[in-house]
Amino acid sequence: MVRDDLYITVPSFFRCPISLDVMKSPVSLCTGVTYDRSSIQRWLDNGNNTCPATMQVLDSKEVVPNRTLQRLIEIWSDSVRNGRVDSTESRPSVPSLDQVKNLIKDLSSQTENDSSLESLSKILCFARESEENRKSLARMGGFIVTLVEFLGNAGEGTCRNYNHHFLEQVVMVLESVLSKIEEQEQLRDLFLKKDLDSLASILQVLQQGSTESKIASARILETVANDAESKLIIAEKENLLQELLKLISPENESSVIEAGLSCLIGISMSKRARLKLVQLGAIKSVAKLISGPNPSSIAEKSLKVMETMSSTKEGRSQICDDVACIAAIVQKILKVSSVATEHAVTILWSVCYLFRDQKAQDVVAKSNGLTKILLLMQSNCSPSVRQMSADMLKIFRVNSKSCLSSYDTKTTHIMPF
Repeated sequence: MVRDDLYITVPSFFRCPISLDVMKSPVSLCTGVTYDRSSIQRWLDNGNNTCPATMQVLDSKEVVPNRTLQRLIEIWSDSVRNGRVDSTESRPSVPSLDQVKNLIKDLSSQTENDSSLESLSKILCFARESEENRKSLARMGGFIVTLVEFLGNAGEGTCRNYNHHFLEQVVMVLESVLSKIEEQEQLRDLFLKKDLDSLASILQVLQQGSTESKIASARILETVANDAESKLIIAEKENLLQELLKLISPENESSVIEAGLSCLIGISMSKRARLKLVQLGAIKSVAKLISGPNPSSIAEKSLKVMETMSSTKEGRSQICDDVACIAAIVQKILKVSSVATEHAVTILWSVCYLFRDQKAQDVVAKSNGLTKILLLMQSNCSPSVRQMSADMLKIFRVNSKSCLSSYDTKTTHIMPF
């Protein structure tokens, strides 16, 4: 490849997850993840029996050539060598509306191959060009149905088994037009249709996809989870919540964390989903975000997720067992934003007033929480925050009187008459 490729943005799925170089001989493991042959062979020869990207134990160490991806890389490499790719960006030329209509027409009759991947790539390029383009795509008859059926027909138990690179493209195209789809309820019903398994494809992308496709997957789930039943169906999908929790790891990019949190907020409006999140250890995961230095948007959403979990008895119990978490929540009051403050006060009200946990009350007192609550009541806070603050002050006053009464009783026995 010529030296100009130093200045070209390489498509993320062309890179080997191990070496991060463009793959010369892409091969797939039984997990579906593709690597450059030399890199994965070195990994296996060193005695490893897991997939480097997913850390799943391998049922077989056999590798299968990924011909489709290899062909795409060859086409892209030839374009670079022949100067058909811009020297500062690998983005293809934007097709016209008529060209896109023809691509969509052909796409509906195609299966996964070089042509369908290329068509999806061009459609995505068209969608990202302007808001008007996204509106046009969302209004094209049958286009959204075709995308969702690609996802639904790729799940377990179906006759097709699409490569995850193909599914990534479908997910990113669908996400690009989400906000322009007028009939959100119809999208939800189609996406969660019983004879399709779209969630299995989303799960596969979350497990094996690029950062961009994982963000897109989380946003699709957030959009689809727009009523109680859909939230429950998503929460009950095996391994799906676990993968969403991986998105909010502090080691991830802010955009990934924020997408994961937004999705969890939407799903956790279901009580059973909240309980499942608590059981999966979400309290600890979210506590790490609250304790760390993060942008205000992440702080607000982290506190919101924690607030939803504090509405369950099991969630309050786990929060009370994490002294550092409670102290971090106290520190967010009057420090981030009015939204973050309201979420923080609601959590503290749940554990201190509703749950009447003595440990939590002690941590709030030691963390200068009483002073913050008093300042909050003197500020222009909402009526609900003012009421919760007043409730907590009553608890602390009762505790103070009890302590003083206990102290007076003890000193009475040693004072001379």
